[in-house]
Amino acid sequence: MVIIMALFQISNEKITIQVDSMGAELKSLKDVATGREYMWCADPRYWKRTSPVLFPLVGGLKDGVYRLDGKEYRMGQHGFARDMEFRLKSQVAQEIWFTLESNEETMEKYPYPFVLELGYELADRTVVVKWRVKNPAGERMYFSIGGHPAFLCPIEEGTKQSDYMIRLDAGEQVVCSSLDDGLVNGKTVSCWLKDGILPITEHLFDGDALVIEHDQAHSVALVKPDGTDYLRVEFDAPLFGIWSPPKKQAPFICIEPWYGRCDRAGYTGGWQERDWTQTLDAGESFAADYRVTV
Repeated sequence: MVIIMALFQISNEKITIQVDSMGAELKSLKDVATGREYMWCADPRYWKRTSPVLFPLVGGLKDGVYRLDGKEYRMGQHGFARDMEFRLKSQVAQEIWFTLESNEETMEKYPYPFVLELGYELADRTVVVKWRVKNPAGERMYFSIGGHPAFLCPIEEGTKQSDYMIRLDAGEQVVCSSLDDGLVNGKTVSCWLKDGILPITEHLFDGDALVIEHDQAHSVALVKPDGTDYLRVEFDAPLFGIWSPPKKQAPFICIEPWYGRCDRAGYTGGWQERDWTQTLDAGESFAADYRVTV
């Protein structure tokens, strides 16, 4: 199979973005006036991706296997869309769309016909990341979808990540689901906030991602040492993750809106009963987005 990757760019007066057709992945978000880059560069020493889409799976499966209609299927963490070539659907000055359709390869891992569309629209200093999932078949389908954008932190020379903070539109705490080997273990950890602020300590991500469920927050900002926000992610998703590679001191942080989640440890149920699974009946469509403002 020949893989053709192409980089597409759209701009307005404030920001410019670049998107790779491989995975329809956002690779760059820059301030036009200053040239400042906000996206992680995908250095494989830490993490080889920048902003992959997670479809049709968010997180991992118990033993890498799921069960559906009496059969077992294997699928890697976060699904397969991030590693597939998308087709350019449309491009105008400040909006671009890509599409991916099911094929023989995907049907072996995920036995549903689908159409996945990813769009990026610029509005002032905001990138709106849009998802559409369509079910063209005559039967119900199940899926998960999520974002995994990685943003530079620290962003300024002469600073370190632990000088920075995270601001959430939450109360005095957020309750995080604890992970073991990438699976939810049934335990929780409370992250306490002061005026919505969570300090970024050296050990914040030692236990892997902070998995925050049940609509506890819908706005997450990265905050400079002087207390000013330099990037904000807003979303309607019911759960999200905040992640940086554990114990690596990697110079980026991911803010990840999700409509889905990894399995629970010991889970033996079917694909349909997985936590936060999304459902589309024949001919239906799902649409969601998240917004990144710099």
